[in-house]
Amino acid sequence: MAMFTEHPSTASFDVPVFAELIHRAKTARDADLQAQAWLALEAAHVVGQRHFGPHVESHVLMLGLAVRTMDWPEAAGQLFRLALVPLGHLTGRLPLGNPGRSTVSAFKPLPVRPELNALIEQARAAGFASGDVGR
Repeated sequence: MAMFTEHPSTASFDVPVFAELIHRAKTARDADLQAQAWLALEAAHVVGQRHFGPHVESHVLMLGLAVRTMDWPEAAGQLFRLALVPLGHLTGRLPLGNPGRSTVSAFKPLPVRPELNALIEQARAAGFASGDVGR
């Protein structure tokens, strides 16, 4: 199984892209566009999962969206993932590419889905358009 082996503190983290994806998720959530909110949170999870704080933040926001939409199986899955995050970071065993939803195994690395990759690239382009190129 292809797992993350590089120590999280040495992996680069694209703060502006993560922030843009979180912003898009919150905007979609507030507009009751749940499908868009989930996609943005999944993309944020992919971008942030190598770093403890952003990884936790993506799962906390997923838990909040699951509760807001009364998706109790997803909420339970997010609680499980929040419990696993510290262990994954301590052991360096994080399933890269995994979107973080309860609909996929919390242990399975996956290729980044095309729609998530497109959203990540859009967020990256938005950072360049706003002049935020100091990555």
